[in-house]
Formats: sequence, structure tokens, C-alpha cells
Amino acid sequence: MAISDFGKVCLFSAISGVITLDGKPVANARLVRTANRDSAKTDETTTDKDGHFSLPVMFERTVTKYLPQEFVVKQDILVYYKDAKYDMWSGVKRKPEENTESRGKPLVVKCELSQEKKFKQVNNSPIISLCEWEAEPDIINTGF
Repeated sequence: MAISDFGKVCLFSAISGVITLDGKPVANARLVRTANRDSAKTDETTTDKDGHFSLPVMFERTVTKYLPQEFVVKQDILVYYKDAKYDMWSGVKRKPEENTESRGKPLVVKCELSQEKKFKQVNNSPIISLCEWEAEPDIINTGF
């Protein structure tokens, strides 16, 4: 670990992908991403003509990384397109490392705004999303 990494935690991994509506690329949609651990951090981007977008990793420095407490970050991405708002991603990140939302792989998504949101739990982190990405979901033992 480099000295510059001291206390560094990942609030939201870098995410990129494509957004479609009824199978067609969504150009010029505004994405607003929020991560909230102790206070909200927000950034945003716009899709290109082919519906592609990219947001960099969102880090925070904290000494609480080394304290015996649960790491919990509320994650959200909203999409604003043609006077409509879509809840693209809503989750809870439970590990401070990068790419835990995708089991260590880059987080690359395909999001169809007209589909129903789906639940997926990865690394004990529940996510409700309009997106699909490569990550095996957790096996949830219901006890039945």
C-alpha cells in the first residue's frame, strides 16, 4: 500500500456502459451519481450519440477504514432524459475495495430504460437496477 492510499475507500467503482430506450441508444441523457457514506458525494456525465457513458471511480479518505465498524455506502444513479427521470441504479456497497459491485471485474453495464428494475446481490451488496452486468449474484440461503 502506498502512503497516498492511506485511508482510501471506494464509494462507487468506475462505471461505464450504454443506455438504451426501447432498444435504441439514448443520446444526451444526463446521469447523476450519488454515493453517501457519511455525507453525499455527487458527480455527473452525459451520454454520447451512441448512448455510451463513463464515470470514474469515486474515492474518499477516512480513518474509520481502520476501525471495527461496518462499511456501508448508499449508491444511486439517476438518468434524466426528455423530461423523464429513471432510477437506473440503487444499491448499498458493503466493501471498501474497488469493483466489488462486479466481483473484481470492471463495472460495464447495459441499461434499458423501458425494462423493469431487477434485484441482484453481489458481495453481500443489494442492488436494484435497470442494468445488466457481468457478475454472478450471491447465492442467498433462505433457510428453507
